[in-house]
Amino acid sequence: MKIPSRTAAVLAVACLVLAGCSKDAPTGTPPAGSGPGGVGVDLPRADSDFWNAYARYVPEKAAEAGVELVSTTNSQNNVQTLISNVDSMVTQGARAIVMAPQDTGAIGPKLDELAGRGIPVISVDTRPDTGQVYMVVRADNRAYGTRACEFLGEELGGRGKVVEFQGSLSSVNGRDRSEAFKECMGTRFPDITVFEEPTDWEGGRAQAALETRLATDPDLKGVYMQAGGVFLDPTLQVLKQRGLLVPPTDPRHIVIVSNDGIPQELDAIRKGEIDATVSQPADDYAGIGLHWARRALAGERPAPGPTDHGSTVVELPNGFEDQLPAPLVTRDNVDDPALWGNGSGS
Repeated sequence: MKIPSRTAAVLAVACLVLAGCSKDAPTGTPPAGSGPGGVGVDLPRADSDFWNAYARYVPEKAAEAGVELVSTTNSQNNVQTLISNVDSMVTQGARAIVMAPQDTGAIGPKLDELAGRGIPVISVDTRPDTGQVYMVVRADNRAYGTRACEFLGEELGGRGKVVEFQGSLSSVNGRDRSEAFKECMGTRFPDITVFEEPTDWEGGRAQAALETRLATDPDLKGVYMQAGGVFLDPTLQVLKQRGLLVPPTDPRHIVIVSNDGIPQELDAIRKGEIDATVSQPADDYAGIGLHWARRALAGERPAPGPTDHGSTVVELPNGFEDQLPAPLVTRDNVDDPALWGNGSGS
């Protein structure tokens, strides 16, 4: 049926005012008008309070967005399992995939394969190094490292010893946080000694590293945990065992800044056990990720610029990235109801 020219013009204007909409579907996206489709979601791991919270948000946000979940799997921090899970979801009828690849280098070939088959991929929290993606939904991880550095540096008056629990350096998040933290410390606080401890996002490795460091450097004054979801409990256990889990008013207090914004971190800030965290939004990672999956299935092409949900889309060499805000949380704003860690879904 031919659409009247006046109606077509109105539809065209409506598309342009919709944030990120374009008349041309991107590579790897079903053409507009091809009908609804199901979405497959792979969860990256089950040993992190942050990712467990994200998992709880997924079905809730899918219902809100009107997205059909074909399947939800868990790749347990293993890229080969992720690839197998994706293949299974596609076989079950998934026409778009939401994933959070922890090894951001190894997933590239699978992403290109999916793009070639017309199956758009939304990558949550991590930005793949290579491989075509429809959208990355992610906060600025370099800002995490910089904010942690600035907080620790100012709290310590620019002097002292700090241990840093680095995430996996095969992940863009681990690299971004580590590089930004190091650059900031070297430039702004050269009198602070930083002990970099690789952990591969494993709490046990962080715990062992802290025990060793406190034995060799008992005058340690700060800790940067790149992921509170896996590092918080082990860190607090070590400090408690050594009689160092004391309030900020005690001169023995070790200043701790974290990343994630899970409810447990917020409670630890209230208790004076840790001092700050950068809150990455588990609720928005789920909601905005599924939002982009729905738009991909509708055949829309993202466009750089501000969104209608308070973020900014930027173009990448291999797709687009929706950069979500991630606030620093301290004693001053820990009770803010806008923080996802204070919400009922957390």
